[in-house]
Amino acid sequence: MKAAIEQAQKSLSEGGIPIGAVLVQDHRIISRGHNKRVQEQNPILHGEMDCLNNAGRVGSYKDTVMYSTLMPCYMCAGTIVQFKIPKVIVGESVTFSGARHFMESHGVEVIDLSLSECIQMMEEFIADKPELWNEDIGEL
Repeated sequence: MKAAIEQAQKSLSEGGIPIGAVLVQDHRIISRGHNKRVQEQNPILHGEMDCLNNAGRVGSYKDTVMYSTLMPCYMCAGTIVQFKIPKVIVGESVTFSGARHFMESHGVEVIDLSLSECIQMMEEFIADKPELWNEDIGEL
């Protein structure tokens, strides 16, 4: 999770939304990514999507684990389900409840660590840039 948090902080330092993700296979990180919607003017480049894009063609994702600083939205959750990623570990779901039940209903194990560091990072961002956050979650 530390590497995902570093990715979230990187996004924030670039003027983006502080959400980071890493993909782990055989206990090693095979890909990293962060939300780049602002930086690249790309509405679907969430942290998990960037991470998967950076992984390239992995073949089978059935033995991977996705770590994300925030509970995935339905778009990212749909990709997780589509690729049959069996486990997602998230930093928090307090600021955004996301698509936990959707993933679980498709057999994905979801572990929410409820990390204060992740909660605080998102709460500060949302308070500072509510319009950008609302755009990200489709609530404008």
